[in-house]
Amino acid sequence: MTLLFAGIVAALVLMWRRLTAVEREVEHLREALAEARFEAPAQPIATPPAVERRDEPAVVRRPAAPAAPLSAPLEPVAPPKPRFEMPSFEALVGGRLPVWVGGAALVLAGVFLVRLSIESGLLTPGIRTVLAGLFALLLLAGGEVARRLPATRDDPRIAQVLAGAGIASAYATLYLAAALYDLVSPIAGFAIMLAITGVALGLALRHGPPTAVMALAGGFAAPLVAGFDAAGIGPLLVYLGLFVAALLWLAVARGWMWLALAAGASAFGWAGFLLAAVRADEVAGVAAFIVALALGVTLALPSAGIRRPWLRAAPMVAGLAQLLLAAPLLDFGPLAWGFYLVLSAAALFLAWRDAKLMPAPVAALGLVLVLLGVGLMRPVPGVTATAAILATLLFAIPGHLLSRTGRGWALLGVVGTAGPVLVAQLAATRLLAPSFWCLLDLLLAGACAWLSWRHRDRADAQDTGLVGGGLAAAVLLSAGLQQIVPGALVALPLAAAMAALAGWGRTTGDASVRRLTLLPLLGLLVLALIPLAQVAEAFGRSLFGEMLPYRLLPPLRDILRFLGLPTAVLVSILFADRQSFGRARRIALAVGGGAVPLLAYLLLKQPLAIAEPPAFAAVGFVERAVITQALLLAGWALVRNRRLPRVASLLLALGVARIVWFDLMVFNPAGVTHAVGAVPLLNAATLHFALAAALFWTLPPRRRTRPVAAALTLLALVATVRQATHGSILTGPLGTGENWGYSAAMLGLSLFWLWRGITAKASDLRLLGLLLLTATTLKVFLVDAAALEGVLRILSFLGLGFALIGIGWAYRRFLTEAGSAPPADRAPA
Repeated sequence: MTLLFAGIVAALVLMWRRLTAVEREVEHLREALAEARFEAPAQPIATPPAVERRDEPAVVRRPAAPAAPLSAPLEPVAPPKPRFEMPSFEALVGGRLPVWVGGAALVLAGVFLVRLSIESGLLTPGIRTVLAGLFALLLLAGGEVARRLPATRDDPRIAQVLAGAGIASAYATLYLAAALYDLVSPIAGFAIMLAITGVALGLALRHGPPTAVMALAGGFAAPLVAGFDAAGIGPLLVYLGLFVAALLWLAVARGWMWLALAAGASAFGWAGFLLAAVRADEVAGVAAFIVALALGVTLALPSAGIRRPWLRAAPMVAGLAQLLLAAPLLDFGPLAWGFYLVLSAAALFLAWRDAKLMPAPVAALGLVLVLLGVGLMRPVPGVTATAAILATLLFAIPGHLLSRTGRGWALLGVVGTAGPVLVAQLAATRLLAPSFWCLLDLLLAGACAWLSWRHRDRADAQDTGLVGGGLAAAVLLSAGLQQIVPGALVALPLAAAMAALAGWGRTTGDASVRRLTLLPLLGLLVLALIPLAQVAEAFGRSLFGEMLPYRLLPPLRDILRFLGLPTAVLVSILFADRQSFGRARRIALAVGGGAVPLLAYLLLKQPLAIAEPPAFAAVGFVERAVITQALLLAGWALVRNRRLPRVASLLLALGVARIVWFDLMVFNPAGVTHAVGAVPLLNAATLHFALAAALFWTLPPRRRTRPVAAALTLLALVATVRQATHGSILTGPLGTGENWGYSAAMLGLSLFWLWRGITAKASDLRLLGLLLLTATTLKVFLVDAAALEGVLRILSFLGLGFALIGIGWAYRRFLTEAGSAPPADRAPA
């Protein structure tokens, strides 16, 4: 009933549009005729020819355009472009809809009259069928009479409605006689169906689209009214097939695209309904009908005038989708896979003949992968494993052979080669031993690599064969190695795929292939998420005073397999090819720049393995100093070699930050128990700060790192004095000797900087020396001398005064000899 009402509405809309167009055309012709009569030129008045005077000079005149003779035909006036005018409500409801609603009412009246007679048992099956046939003949005859009758021949809608209603009733009568009551044999029913179809086609050609719409609606609705399963599915499928074939023939003959699309959509609707309604033993017949329907409609659409590729491929895709639903009903057996692969092969053949049908085999490949996954996940895969092999051959071979003719074929070659085996590995790993899976993956990876090699001349064109083939080969390589490598080397397959893509990108020079290298890198990052989370937790706690972060770090084996191996491969790729990763190189550099110091930090934590407080007190400072020195040394080496300046600055900044935060604030050895060593000058604290200062002193002066170097030098000097007075453990109170030791050391260092700045003409060193000398003087006056009394205080101030006077005299003398001293102060006059 739904199809019937849909057909009625479609017929109403179509007739309304046609009648509106005819009315507009007639109105424009009338206006053009009126304008032509009004603008017709009047007959010109004849004037005698002018007499030429010989005594007057001749005047050159432009010849006037000759007047059009009276007998010349009028030029046709081009009518203005028609504008769409919405008909009034009265014209639509009062003049057009009643005709078509009346036709539909006639059909429904006949159908329900017959149905009432069946339910009440008043008429025998034969009499019911005869009455239904007579009703159909009366409607058809009424259509012909209306076409010739003077009162109705000016309105073609009457004849169209009656003819359409008669066609629908005739189909319903045939179904009652052949399928429901078995009054005629199958051969006779087939002959009558051909006769009715011929009459329907003839009337559709005679009356136009409205009759075809009525025939479409009636033909598809008749089995629903009479009961679709009354005589079994076989006769119904034959009926539907012949009816659709007739409609497609009519659509091709008249160029009615709408009829071809409507017929195909209605037939697929019937097929979907039958898949849900029939018994399991009847699904095979419906599947065969779907295959024939998809092929027939696909072949008919181009001849009906449809040019859009997605519309032309839609029937094939719809058939493949319905077969996907039918496969579980057929228990994924040979019939299910046979239907699907046959239709897929037809899609490939048609796409080879017509490139506009390329979406059909691409969709077929996508759906077959879904079907393989569902079928292989069942407890007993059965024939699905064989179907995976056949699907690979079916799609991969033509894809490889025709890959250079279009992107669609290259896509089929790539996905057809790699897709089935990857789906099989994920859905049913138990089918083969790991070694066989590995061998199969590597063989198919070689096929994809060969496809990419064949397209190597299309670099920088984002070619599907080049890029897709390389990616598929890398994925298969990774999947194959995953089957045989031990669990400790779980990241090795992805690292191998990343190296392979990087090498292929460097060989071809293709930017798209180089960008693909980022995909395995992202996969490696996903694998490293758990150990990275553990490292982040340990590092975060250590920032706030956790003395034993080693307990929170991942085991060494996880560090090596998730971080060590990928980092080594990534760094090798970045250094081997300066254009690796293409536009994504900055991302790879950021990952590598973070992974290298992180890995170094984790590896440096392993030898000492500080997991208990006594171990932290014994070697905690040494471990922290080694990590900091590694950062500073790496940054220093990059600066000296003039490579990666941003990374170098970051490493140096991290090293200084560690000294400030951990060594001076959080874990300062003067307040937290640390063993730095009992040997003066060669203890861990002095060496740590002295080596850091030496690195900064040897950096280029243009980096302006001398203040940092001076501060680190002063720290080394302070650490030396502290260790000399306290020994290996630097905790304890500040003594008088230690305090004067700091002053003496600071004074000596300031004098050294002043001397070096004067001899080397380095103003920054002189400035540092003066600043330190000033700080030392203030310390002596405010701190050191305040603790003395009597003669010692006097002697200390005398010594400090003479020392400062001597320093000032020497400082000015050396500067004067160097030619850089300021002018001497003049005495007042």
